Amino acid sequence: MSRQRSMENILASQYVSIGELVRITNSRYSTLKHYTEEGMLPFEQAEENLTRRYKREETVARILWIKEMKSNGLSIPQIKEALGMN
Repeated sequence: MSRQRSMENILASQYVSIGELVRITNSRYSTLKHYTEEGMLPFEQAEENLTRRYKREETVARILWIKEMKSNGLSIPQIKEALGMN
């Protein structure tokens, strides 16, 4: 099992893992995995180990926006529409 990066290193990094996004945004892993599977969180995949890498700044902003829309009562289909995923 790999050692976790410090929050300082995570916040200085251009790319982060889904586990690091959980720590940054205080979200559940299963929620972020679902958003990824729904196409709501874009990622890059390194071919060597198939690890999904998310652009930290863009993805954190998107997660916070999704959380705001959810708190305003929007459904996943409505959020996807707001994200331009028609």
